Amino acid sequence: MKQGEVAPASKTALVTGASKGIGRCYALQLAAAGYNVVMVAMNEAELVAAAEEVRAANPAVAVRALAKDLATPEAGEELFAWTEAEGIKVDVLINNAGIFSFRDILDTPVERIERIIFLHDLTATKTCRLYAADMIARGGGRILNMSSYSIWMPYPGLSLYSASKAYLKSFSVAFSKEVEDRGVTVTAICPAGIATDLYGLSPRWQRIGVKIGVLMTPESCARRSLRAMWRGRRCKVPDWWFRLFIPFCRMLSGPAMRGLRSYTMKFQK
Repeated sequence: MKQGEVAPASKTALVTGASKGIGRCYALQLAAAGYNVVMVAMNEAELVAAAEEVRAANPAVAVRALAKDLATPEAGEELFAWTEAEGIKVDVLINNAGIFSFRDILDTPVERIERIIFLHDLTATKTCRLYAADMIARGGGRILNMSSYSIWMPYPGLSLYSASKAYLKSFSVAFSKEVEDRGVTVTAICPAGIATDLYGLSPRWQRIGVKIGVLMTPESCARRSLRAMWRGRRCKVPDWWFRLFIPFCRMLSGPAMRGLRSYTMKFQK
């Protein structure tokens, strides 16, 4: 077997934000590796279609779909309670669901602030705690949390999004050290631009971004991220050449920052 593969239907993976983009690719790749898959997302129609796709491509495993809004204070406990009630034991947890926001914080509705923090930080923290405890009781498991490359970019308009993702990366690395001796690995993935609908880019601009190398395909991101998880990495930027630019992102300030800000203000929404 290749790294990460299991006997068909012998283990279960839960993927949030699984209806499209990277989450859909996680579900497809985990099912192909032999995992039963629980797919969770808010848009029921998109989720059902994605679940049917995963099921058709991998008939040897079970595919379950749960339409649920995870951007609420109680979502983590409710999701865990549902899997427990359904007799589902999760061996791999992928906290992938996310909300992108590019807008100055003073112009951001309070509801959006709350939903982003609930989803990226509160729900992810609670699911990590609940599922990790259950994994430890059963001998171990793996957790993958989707952070972001933007944590190294102190850029106006991304203050809320970047800070929420920075928390998730910091939490994941520290939490991994708490549970590594008890059989659970925790991996934070920090991708840069991905060719998905998250940023509001048209399909044409997504194709152009991939072609010139500033965007990754969601399939490639999911594959590299899962590989890092199987290897027990605590933190990973999935596209190697973006790692080279982290020091420059940290130093971005002054005239360069003002110039970029004046140009990108029109894209805030």
